Amino acid sequence: MKTIRTDVVVIGGGSTGAGVVRDVAMRGYRAVLVDRADIAQGTSGRFHGLLHSGGRYIASDPESATECAQENEIVKRINANAVEATGGLFVVTADDDEDYADQFLHRAAAAKVPAHEITVSQALAREPRLDPRIKRAFEVDDGTVDGWQMCWGAIRSAQAYGATILTYHRVTSIERDGDRISSVLVHDERGGDDLRIECAFVLNCGGPWAGQIAAMADCHGVDVVPGAGIMIAMNHRLSNTVINRCIWPADGDILVPDHPVCIIGTTDIKAEDPDTLSIPADQVQQMLDAGEAMIPGFRNARPLHAWAGARPLVKDSRVSEADTRHMARGMSVIDHRSRDGVTGMLTIAGGKLTTYRLMAERIVDIMCDDMGDRRPCRTADEAVPAAEDRRLYTIGHRLDELEHGNDAPSRQQVVCECELVTRQMLEDVMDALPGAQLDDVRRQIRLGMGPCQGGFCSQRATGIAHERGDIDSARANSLLRLFLKNRWIGLWPILYGKQARQAALDNWIHEGTLDVEHLPVPAQEVVR
Repeated sequence: MKTIRTDVVVIGGGSTGAGVVRDVAMRGYRAVLVDRADIAQGTSGRFHGLLHSGGRYIASDPESATECAQENEIVKRINANAVEATGGLFVVTADDDEDYADQFLHRAAAAKVPAHEITVSQALAREPRLDPRIKRAFEVDDGTVDGWQMCWGAIRSAQAYGATILTYHRVTSIERDGDRISSVLVHDERGGDDLRIECAFVLNCGGPWAGQIAAMADCHGVDVVPGAGIMIAMNHRLSNTVINRCIWPADGDILVPDHPVCIIGTTDIKAEDPDTLSIPADQVQQMLDAGEAMIPGFRNARPLHAWAGARPLVKDSRVSEADTRHMARGMSVIDHRSRDGVTGMLTIAGGKLTTYRLMAERIVDIMCDDMGDRRPCRTADEAVPAAEDRRLYTIGHRLDELEHGNDAPSRQQVVCECELVTRQMLEDVMDALPGAQLDDVRRQIRLGMGPCQGGFCSQRATGIAHERGDIDSARANSLLRLFLKNRWIGLWPILYGKQARQAALDNWIHEGTLDVEHLPVPAQEVVR
């Protein structure tokens, strides 16, 4: 078994892990991040895309509200390329009473969340599709954030400072020398090899899996409760502003414009296993009903993808174990030296994607204190490489770059019309991720994420990968089949009406014309 040596191993490649490995590397430590899958393939890639203003938590969790308000401005600065400054509205719908709204501005001020009331006519002028029967409206600094772009920005920054990133490496064991962590054993899920990583410290950023990871070091009973929620993407932007219902946090009370689509979410139910999340039909209907309460005619739009994610909630003694909706959203750092007598390991859970940088700062500060080697955090002051000299994301920026860029016309072939992915963008990612499958590429540039859900671009991308000489025809076929299979997971729960017709068209293309199910594939078909 090969062995490498580092100072710190970060387990988990979601937003928290990406922020942590960046912070560790920027403080001058040698760092290795490991994840059993791709960057932001878990919870951080399965959320509604909201960059919180803090407005949602001013009553239920004021401390988290303050943190979100502060980090909102920092994330816009250090991850500019991943953030669209849409702004947000909290509206009192015709079905809502005004008791909560009466306290909104007072609570926002107490939590240091910028907010002010606007007239109903101003709100309707800004968002004409809003229900004209709304009673009140408040303006906040919500935005939208591309979780993959944000996380990869942090990863690229960490790599620039010398960090090693090992995706598709599953942790199989955490070894101890007496009461001190000594090494982490991982298995390469793609290459098949095992690797020992000797280290002085482990930072457990496993999200809803953090309890399982802690148990590998005999630190049992870490109570991270997976709060499962479903979200649905609709086939175009029904608003250009984040729309929130002005009520206590509830199911389906957020509508988020995200790239060329919009996302309604979310439910919140305790899950027994974060790897097994269902998308119940009644919750799908609940989300569509919730959208209708804010945007009349919401159901006339086409749902194009549904998914579920698991929030890493820290067990809250104030509420029932099953009541994940009312568990606090704040972050929690567990020091296993004081809790379990194990030196060299910290676990972090809770928090929000919006506060990923702050979570990293806090856990790395504690690590430095434990090591007796205090080093200052600089992550709030330096933009990630992808955001240097970049303006905030705008919905039309890809079209602008396509029409007015300086690239040669032959490099501007459009592969995915929904998301305006060009051949150059596709090949640049393939160059950066040799041996990747198409879903890895999708997470980098949103290939197949628009209204056709890969119905037309998947074959083109597969053909380009083969044409480049990266893969033979059998592997190309296998990659295409895997990509379509993974897209299908989010399609079957919404297979009715307009989406059923779209799925039938895609099926005629892939099965009737290309006969994808019977294409030659390798003896060992690609599964990850």
